[in-house]
Amino acid sequence: MAFKIYTKTGDQGKTSLIGGTKVSKADLRIESYGTVDELNSYVGLCKDLLQDEAGITTLQEIQDRLFTIGAELACDPDKVTKVSIPDLHETDIEVLEKEIDRMELKLEPLKTFILPGGHPSISYIHIARTVCRRAERCCVRLANETTVAPIIIKYLNRLSDYLFVLARYSGHLLNVADIPWKPRNN
Repeated sequence: MAFKIYTKTGDQGKTSLIGGTKVSKADLRIESYGTVDELNSYVGLCKDLLQDEAGITTLQEIQDRLFTIGAELACDPDKVTKVSIPDLHETDIEVLEKEIDRMELKLEPLKTFILPGGHPSISYIHIARTVCRRAERCCVRLANETTVAPIIIKYLNRLSDYLFVLARYSGHLLNVADIPWKPRNN
């Protein structure tokens, strides 16, 4: 028998963590994994817009890692759960670093700040990057209050770097130049 998507349990502004603890939907833990979920949606959109097979494969893997992060953040850190939650590894961060290095080999070194834009796919990747930074900030605030695995924050930090380089690399593949920021000096 299929389950219904609506349960009505959240109608009063509460939700349950993995482990059963009820918390407000305004709780920073919910904000953190909700922002990671938003990021995952933008990564999916970016993946759909890319033409580069290596980028598509990497973004698919990133989506899996973001689900892992969301699941870990959804757990009550004070309870032991019967649910097996996958975990992140340093090798997940190394994958991002290797991809950054691969793409940077094809890019001109940055000499100025750049503005997001030039092509819809570049712009969406930059949106994903900024959502990633927001997710990172949420997780840092959460870590100031309770336990958050440090590798989550490290992964999100490296992921935002990856997305920045991916935006530039996508422009390179599309023959769209970086848009330099030209500050007004008056």
